[in-house]
Amino acid sequence: MLKVFKSWFDKYFSDEEAVILFILLVAGVLVMAFFGAMLAPVIGSIVIAYILQGLVIKLQRMGMGHIYAVLSVFALFVGVTLASVLLILPLMVRQITSLFQELPSMMTNLQTLIKLLPEQYPQFFTEESVVGLSRQLTTEVSKITQWVFSFSLSSIPTLLAIMIYAVLVPIMVFFFLKDRGVILNSLSSLLPTERRLMTNIWTEANMQFANYIRGKVLEILIVGVATYVAFVLMGLNYSLLLAVLVGLSVVIPYIGAAIVTIPVALIALFQWGWGPDFIWLMVAYGVIQALDGNVLVPLLFSEVVNLHPVVIIVSVLVFGGLWGIWGVFFAIPLATLLKAIFSAWPTVKAAGG
Repeated sequence: MLKVFKSWFDKYFSDEEAVILFILLVAGVLVMAFFGAMLAPVIGSIVIAYILQGLVIKLQRMGMGHIYAVLSVFALFVGVTLASVLLILPLMVRQITSLFQELPSMMTNLQTLIKLLPEQYPQFFTEESVVGLSRQLTTEVSKITQWVFSFSLSSIPTLLAIMIYAVLVPIMVFFFLKDRGVILNSLSSLLPTERRLMTNIWTEANMQFANYIRGKVLEILIVGVATYVAFVLMGLNYSLLLAVLVGLSVVIPYIGAAIVTIPVALIALFQWGWGPDFIWLMVAYGVIQALDGNVLVPLLFSEVVNLHPVVIIVSVLVFGGLWGIWGVFFAIPLATLLKAIFSAWPTVKAAGG
């Protein structure tokens, strides 16, 4: 057993740089596992700065000085954020409040539709199954009501945390943009002088992360705006709220689109019933999803390494379970990073092999 382990260790860890990289990876995973929640503002600031860095570089290539490029991009970031908070957030809050107020009547209408199922489809539904489904629906509504009430009571600490993050995150974003070179040089000074392996992996991972994050943000915006325009033109209630959900659903490949279809279909059903309006809305929604998957995704992520759908789903489940929403968002680039590490990892053939 010891001989097998020694042979395996000599094959994969004979390179000193590989050992250091392995220690850094383990340390990074442990820090994220135990301090991820605490470091959430820092992680968010790094992500935002990473997204904005591309615009800073473009302004510098146009001849603008570094500090002026940073100030311009930061001012744009603050302006867009304030506009979103002042214009979009109040409308979303009103729609969420209205939805919860209308929820009991929606559930009543749904129970009425369920009770008609045995008459309309006797071959699929019986009176007993409908009664059980109706009771289950009543139980779920009660749970939702209790959750809303408990959430409202526990929201004060959350609001305080949001207020603190609203101050800390923009400050950190500014300094990450302004002192990016200084920070990277300081971190690189802690690494070995000979770091060919780390450089290769960083070059590959940096390209993948940049393409994915910026592409994903653009995808969220395009899908969200297109969905909002379609829903407003068709007169669907809670258009903004549903469009935000549809836009954010692209963060979770495959699974997100399937999940968000449920509230879209239910609200359309409650508003119009089984009719032409409902059918046309679902057709429009399906067209948006099809264009996203077959046109927008290949266009935005053409330079991102392709991963098998099973690998993507497993990555979402694993990293989402470890780090929550951040793990879900970074599931694909993290899987790509692991692939780059495995591809670049040095190996030594065993003696006599």
